[in-house]
Amino acid sequence: MRAFARFAWCVLAYNVVVIAWGAFVRATGSGAGCGRHWPTCQGAVVPRAPAVETVIEYAHRATSGLSLVLVVALFAWALRAFPRGHAARRAASWSLALVVTEALLGAGLVLFGWVARDASAGRGWAMALHLVNTFLLLAALAFTAAWGTGPAGLARRAPPAVVTGLALGAVTMVFSGVTGAVAALGDTLFPATSLVHGFLQDLDGNGALLLRLRVFHPVAAAVAAAVLISAARLAARERPERRVRRAAAAVAALVAVQLVAGAVNLALLAPVWLQLVHLALADLTWIALVLLASASLAPGAEGARAEAPLAEPAAQRG
Repeated sequence: MRAFARFAWCVLAYNVVVIAWGAFVRATGSGAGCGRHWPTCQGAVVPRAPAVETVIEYAHRATSGLSLVLVVALFAWALRAFPRGHAARRAASWSLALVVTEALLGAGLVLFGWVARDASAGRGWAMALHLVNTFLLLAALAFTAAWGTGPAGLARRAPPAVVTGLALGAVTMVFSGVTGAVAALGDTLFPATSLVHGFLQDLDGNGALLLRLRVFHPVAAAVAAAVLISAARLAARERPERRVRRAAAAVAALVAVQLVAGAVNLALLAPVWLQLVHLALADLTWIALVLLASASLAPGAEGARAEAPLAEPAAQRG
């Protein structure tokens, strides 16, 4: 099954790149490059004499289409490689459903005109929903890869404290991601000329809704960082196996780097390249959290905890 797992990891990595390119489309205002046409671009399969915005948007559609093909191939492989009911097979089916939903959400943004300079509330809600679906897609792909070779599935009776910590980490990170998507859209549509100007925009009661919501992201990010680090430490303490400790360390390290990237992004007034780095770090942190859940909640976690007290007296007798 190692070949399947390698392919699954490659599909996951490719989707991270596709997501970053989608952010580049938004950050450069190229979302209307194909007009209000989908799945065609400017009414054609291959647009003629395209402008730069059209090339950027068309490239995103092409890479997204390839992502769909790869996930379909991953699903078909999972059906052949694993028996009915296997966790990797279920995760692959979730991946397929979510990549289709991802494509439909992207189509909705185009067909409703929620692209380019549009600052409507509808676009904000659509982007928030898009972000949630993206996180779920990455989670499904990460579970598919992890369960393709390692312990498959999640324990039914895992340590409650670990389950609670990881669940809170996931919820706070999703909320931080949603507020981050809104903040990034505000940075794109209403760029600040200075840090002070940006703060004044956020505090202006008569300003655009996107700007008034932007102020919530730093608070949400700080709360999510604290919860994620606490959850990682708890998981590593409850089940001190190597792969759990490595996943917990990855979560803590990525959270720290992400906080620095967020502060620099704010100080530099959100340049496009740093927005992409910030998003990529968020995706990697989310994937690390999913892998931590896969490792710390793997079947056998409850048994490992139950056997630990019996092992100590035995060691003392020796």
